[in-house]
Amino acid sequence: MTSGDFVAPSGDGTRAVRAGLPEPVKYEPTLPGPVFAAHFHLPGDPTGPYAYGRDENPTWTLLERAIGELEAPGQDGVETLAFPSGMAAISAVLFSQLRAGDVVVLPGDGYQVLPLVREQLTAYGVDVRTAPTAGDAQLEVLDGAKLLWLETPSNPGLEVCDIRRLVTAAHAQGTLVAVDNTLATPLGQRPLELGADFSVASGTKMLTGHGDILLGYVTARDSALMVPVKRWRKIVGAIPGPMEAWLAHRSLATLQLRADRQTSSALIVAEALRERPEVSGLRYPGLPEDPSHKIAAQQMRRFGCVVSFTLPTRAHADRFLDALRLVDDATSFGGVRSTAERRGRWGGDAVPEGFVRLSVGAEDPEDLVADLLRALDESAG
Repeated sequence: MTSGDFVAPSGDGTRAVRAGLPEPVKYEPTLPGPVFAAHFHLPGDPTGPYAYGRDENPTWTLLERAIGELEAPGQDGVETLAFPSGMAAISAVLFSQLRAGDVVVLPGDGYQVLPLVREQLTAYGVDVRTAPTAGDAQLEVLDGAKLLWLETPSNPGLEVCDIRRLVTAAHAQGTLVAVDNTLATPLGQRPLELGADFSVASGTKMLTGHGDILLGYVTARDSALMVPVKRWRKIVGAIPGPMEAWLAHRSLATLQLRADRQTSSALIVAEALRERPEVSGLRYPGLPEDPSHKIAAQQMRRFGCVVSFTLPTRAHADRFLDALRLVDDATSFGGVRSTAERRGRWGGDAVPEGFVRLSVGAEDPEDLVADLLRALDESAG
């Protein structure tokens, strides 16, 4: 190799900072600003890439390219589509791939909106089967399925399944596999490299990391699989705003920095919480004693920022959350500011009343631990 040869970057930080950027042009910004356009100049035949704002936008193009480079670096033929929310992305895959009479397997312990999705799919004549994430239990109901949907780690229980094993079994019978990669992000887990057909995520969470935009995306190894997904996006008009897409792309540059800080702090927090007698059911895949750790360590490079645990009662959990000063009582997760909530207040998760989902932010871990332990002390009475 000579000094003039260029080697493609392999580091997560370098890739995140450079992902999706256009070729440099003199006097142009390194990341062009958002393109606000409902239509574009279009004389003659519509053969170019941009014609109407519901179909394509240059700001989406750069973001989609960037996410694809993170989800499947170095892979050819990968395609990504951006959506205005994670649920828009999830719905696009499910409703574009399934027809009346098809069988789909969903996690029984996944995101709380999935039961609503199940109701709608059933109303459309789709046979919906569910099974827990842990123990690869979805294998038991996989026979004859058109699509297998995995959520690993699961939200909010943090269960993990063996993606490679499930993909192998699914593909052996012609079943497509989609993985919800929201909690892990592409820096924590790459489902497409593990064999999945789709990687789907809410970009609202750690991917963008500031709690200020809603976004979702779908990435696939085979662009042919994305044809019906793109058609679905066009039909329902589930498109992201250019400002949101630009903010998301800008935020990707700090993803590795945020992910490293938040995941390392999450482990420190989990280690501190396991020493507390009032805390039960503590889960974090990065803990060596966690039931999911062995499988997680085989397929994840970072274990995420979410820690879950249970306090003895609903009232105890409410007192604990009210006593926190550095952790906001808010839903969602993955932001640079730590948040926590009692998940049972929503009624959609099969969790104890005192179950708490904690999202560890970018604050100093020593300060977070001190705040958490103080709040536990104050809420004990």
